[in-house]
Amino acid sequence: MTLISLSLTGIDIITLLKIDVIKVYITHAERKIDQLRRRVIKGETIPHHEKVFSVFEEHTKWIVKGKAGVPQESGMNVCVVKDQFGFILHYRVMENESDVLIAAPIIKETKERFVNFDSCSFDKGFHSPDNQKKLAEILRKVILPRKGKLSAINREIENSEEFRVARRKHSAVESSINALENHGLDQCPDHGLDGFKRYVGLAVLARNIQISGHNIQQKENKKQQRLKKRQRLQLRKKKPEKQYPCEKRQYCQLSLTP
Repeated sequence: MTLISLSLTGIDIITLLKIDVIKVYITHAERKIDQLRRRVIKGETIPHHEKVFSVFEEHTKWIVKGKAGVPQESGMNVCVVKDQFGFILHYRVMENESDVLIAAPIIKETKERFVNFDSCSFDKGFHSPDNQKKLAEILRKVILPRKGKLSAINREIENSEEFRVARRKHSAVESSINALENHGLDQCPDHGLDGFKRYVGLAVLARNIQISGHNIQQKENKKQQRLKKRQRLQLRKKKPEKQYPCEKRQYCQLSLTP
């Protein structure tokens, strides 16, 4: 043990770190070779949990979007809760979590932060009988479409005017998701899972600041419009009366003489 410790004292610490990184890549290569042998030669189906989609960012998941033109993407899902004014109230990076598992916890956390939060509209993917019950205990009004064939009672609920109005407003959350993607969240430059979470948090913060700035700008624009309108009205009041020619004044006076 003494000889080993003495031999290591002369090695630069940076070199040791580089060796550790190389060992990680060697482990990835050995696993990939094993999976190729099992899949191609032995004809096995590789379980999804054994697959690694990025040797540089091991937390990367294979996301099936089911949309035209972009059927799959690599990355991580992020769930966001948005209010009627466009602000993102809460978000959560989904680590090995499905929509069904995350619905109740994220709403409970949002409710703890915002006590007046009492209604929410969800995508159909969040539905489960257990979620319907748990969310109804947290919120006053739950707009969560059910999957499959509806019973007469559920069909009546989802065809009600209140339910349909709330569902029409639900599409607004897509604008927040697109805004996050357009402002940098489409591709994360930070490394590691902690770096990804930090970058998502900063993107949400930047989006809320942008919404706040937009609201302030709109209020200022309305204020300026009211000021200009008031100034135009004042100019009209100060405008001198129109002076008629002398002949016309005489004509008017003669016409009024009995």
